[in-house]
Amino acid sequence: MKLAILGAGESGVGAALLAKAKGLDVFVSDMGQIKEVYKAKLATAAIPYEEGTHTFERILEANEIVKSPGIPEKAAIMQEAIKRGIPVISEIEFAGRYTDAKFICITGTNGKTTTTLLTYHLLKSAGINVGLAGNIGESLAEKVIDNKHAYYVVELSSFQLDNMYQFKAHIGVLLNITPDHLDRYGYDLNKYAASKMRIAQNMSGADYFIYNNDDDIIRNAFDSASFGGTTVPFSLQAKEGAKVLCEGTHVKVNVRFFEGDIDASRSALIGKHNQYNTMAAVAVAKLMGVEDSQIEKGLETFENAEHRLQVITVSREVTYINDSKATNVEAVYYALEGIKQPIIWIAGGVDKGNDYSVLQELAKEKVKVLVCLGKDNDKLKEAFGRIVPVVVETISMEYAVRMGKLLSTPGDVVLLSPACASFDLFNNYEHRGQRFKEAVEKIVLKK
Repeated sequence: MKLAILGAGESGVGAALLAKAKGLDVFVSDMGQIKEVYKAKLATAAIPYEEGTHTFERILEANEIVKSPGIPEKAAIMQEAIKRGIPVISEIEFAGRYTDAKFICITGTNGKTTTTLLTYHLLKSAGINVGLAGNIGESLAEKVIDNKHAYYVVELSSFQLDNMYQFKAHIGVLLNITPDHLDRYGYDLNKYAASKMRIAQNMSGADYFIYNNDDDIIRNAFDSASFGGTTVPFSLQAKEGAKVLCEGTHVKVNVRFFEGDIDASRSALIGKHNQYNTMAAVAVAKLMGVEDSQIEKGLETFENAEHRLQVITVSREVTYINDSKATNVEAVYYALEGIKQPIIWIAGGVDKGNDYSVLQELAKEKVKVLVCLGKDNDKLKEAFGRIVPVVVETISMEYAVRMGKLLSTPGDVVLLSPACASFDLFNNYEHRGQRFKEAVEKIVLKK
């Protein structure tokens, strides 16, 4: 069997290595430049590849194509493959063919990385033989080569879900659906929602679908009448039928054979959105048979990924928080809503058509200083200039942190939560968050 792989990033190279290990005739093609680390992997495995072009003749002689998530269906090579009837699948679909492990799959517009990492941590710390893979940056296909795990926690984007057909999750988690990536879905929210709902495809009675019962888009998109698995809705609002609830600091699970009352008060995760993330992860842990006390210990020891409401330090009773991953208004809303202390808010960058009106009441209530960090701050100043007592602007991260230190008083929080893309001043949100951390260490901690 001939297999062509489009895209030589983490997922594409992982699929290529798995294909080679299974004796398939595999060829890798990437329109861009392939990173050296991936070239080395392909060369070591003696897998032929090309970069900077797609050779149509060679690709289209394949019996099947594995497509990396970032390649849109409208790409010329994809259109030609569709015209010729060549099956196109995702790396996740491909990997699923070569393992008997069970999959715990997590998706949602926001919060999926935090929930994936928390779920993995709760299961692993309880002694379950579990691996971590997917959109989080680790190839499931490459892990399946050694196939060391009985379970995999897999973060899935809508792009990965689009090309999954026979793949089935044992436990699927859908956190939320809000407008995102609509350019890939004809600017139709219903099509994007349908993509997310594929997390629940092919499920049978022994499988579980954990979903946010407070999310109207999910409830409207979910066809419960034809669903073959067991539903586990979770809710902060005590919606009717919810099987997982958050009451104060306790997460209560009431699924047949799996019941629990977990004290989450020692978790470092803050904000309402993290209550949803925690409910979902706790529900998975209970369905996997983890004891309440083990879950509580796991919540206490969990450390989230960088740049997501990450506490950098507390100095002179002022807390410095890196939330550089908050590149849209909704993510910033969660941050402002979750922090109870007065805030010096560092925001700005490349505006993505933001509607800041949804943040104005929170800003009026909680933000004492707004530091605009960007080349064009007019929209931020217009939205908050009459609401926040002090507004300053800069193109220097060090200056932004100096202002935070200078204008803060004990009990305050200096929060980097930009609401914007980073590309005017930084390479990406990780670079922006790292620069914030370095500035805090230099200016605040004098390192």
